[in-house]
Amino acid sequence: MDLHTGTGQSPPLSLLPRMGVVDLGSNSVRLVVFEGRCRNPVAIFNEKAVLGLGRGLQSTGKLNAKAVEGALTIMGRYLAIARAMGADPMEVLATAAMRDAANGPAFAEALRARMPGVPLRILTGEEEAAMSAEGVLLGVPGADGILGDIGGGSLELVDLSAGRPRDSVSLPLGVIRLAERSGAVPSRARAIAEQELSAVPWLQRGQGRDLYLVGGAWRAMAKIHITQTGYPLSIVHHYVLPKDEARDLCSAVVLAGERSVRLPGAPSKRMADLPYAAVVLRRLLRETGARRVVFSANGLREGWYARHLPEAVRRQDPLEAAGADLAARFGRDPEMPRALMDWTAPLFPGEGMAEAALRRAACQVSDTGSHDHPDYRAEQAFLRVLRQPGVGLDHHARAFLALATALRYDAGDAALLAPARALLGTASQQRAERIGAALRLAYTLSGGTPALLAGTSLALRGGQLVLRLVEGSGVFAGESVQRRVDSLAAAMGLEAVVELAPQAAAAG
Repeated sequence: MDLHTGTGQSPPLSLLPRMGVVDLGSNSVRLVVFEGRCRNPVAIFNEKAVLGLGRGLQSTGKLNAKAVEGALTIMGRYLAIARAMGADPMEVLATAAMRDAANGPAFAEALRARMPGVPLRILTGEEEAAMSAEGVLLGVPGADGILGDIGGGSLELVDLSAGRPRDSVSLPLGVIRLAERSGAVPSRARAIAEQELSAVPWLQRGQGRDLYLVGGAWRAMAKIHITQTGYPLSIVHHYVLPKDEARDLCSAVVLAGERSVRLPGAPSKRMADLPYAAVVLRRLLRETGARRVVFSANGLREGWYARHLPEAVRRQDPLEAAGADLAARFGRDPEMPRALMDWTAPLFPGEGMAEAALRRAACQVSDTGSHDHPDYRAEQAFLRVLRQPGVGLDHHARAFLALATALRYDAGDAALLAPARALLGTASQQRAERIGAALRLAYTLSGGTPALLAGTSLALRGGQLVLRLVEGSGVFAGESVQRRVDSLAAAMGLEAVVELAPQAAAAG
């Protein structure tokens, strides 16, 4: 979505359309308010209440009475918030507990009375699986493997084939339901999970592919691993574990549950559920033969959001869209990213499509510190890019773009850049350094304007990096320019050469 008005200024946030969705699950209820209709969802409000609507459902067949009372109060609050924030549309999505409980219809009527005019959809297992798949694909358009979305009452599984959903199934393996079905005995839970999963023959298609994990219990497990390993980025979305490490994590979580030990990084309200999430994950790894797990913060709610996007927006590349969003919000000239892309192209002959996409994104985010305090510009821009909410950016892309952006601002603080460097291999670091040095030179020459940049060009000639300046174009080879062209040449292992060209010759 174009965040600019005709004047080139970003509109007030209150003018951007908002919409809200309530995820009414077996364990928790959550309101999310999204702002805008862009390729990367921007959640400006996100509140969860752990109620346990589905606790006791296995034995009583009914929703938990105390949770029902609390849910009515919470839903009244959520309606007030959504209306005050101007969220339209607003919708409630109910999952396993509501569709399975004998008193689900009565509770639905009470909710409709409490939230008049707000649509309430009680999703079937197939609908829940389809919506979760759309949420994952919003962040990983080419996802290829098995998707698992675990909640309190059910587990939804979807076979994703190169970004397209195929078979799906909903199983009664949510963490609350599995705990109750097994009598809170992990060994029984393992047997139940094995029996349920072994009856889904298409899970074997996951051999050697990815296993995409959605759901709060699995996200909590990812947080535990991030904390235990000192991983440099505390973002669950796109966090990846090889199958062996994932199995070890499952074993540690189950053992902690048996010993009633709280693992570092684990939310206290999740501790009772985590052993059952770990049991299901371990059995899934065995049944699918997946090579690794990829954690996703996207799921049902983002799938609902995706269905409200124009088709043209949904087709956008999420990396490019994330870069464009940052450029629109923080940049000074909307034409500068394209000019930088063309200007830096001679430095990277023969680059692949993925490399070109990252360079394009680096050009888009290169001016994100333009409105920050000069003393903190590099730090602010680095952190803004590294921690941006774009759902299509994996951790490698975040680190690469953040490093290139920080070096564009001449950041020399090794401690600041350490998280990004830790996430990148040597070759990626070197490429980010070259892009950062090139962007630094470009902004020094042009003042951030395409018009002045057009009076300059770069070329590779033998073992030389040639900077060509057009006389009378407003650019000249002063001390700062010479220093930065030398720096770029050194990063590329070349000799720096600066040449002047007459205006007439340049035009010809």
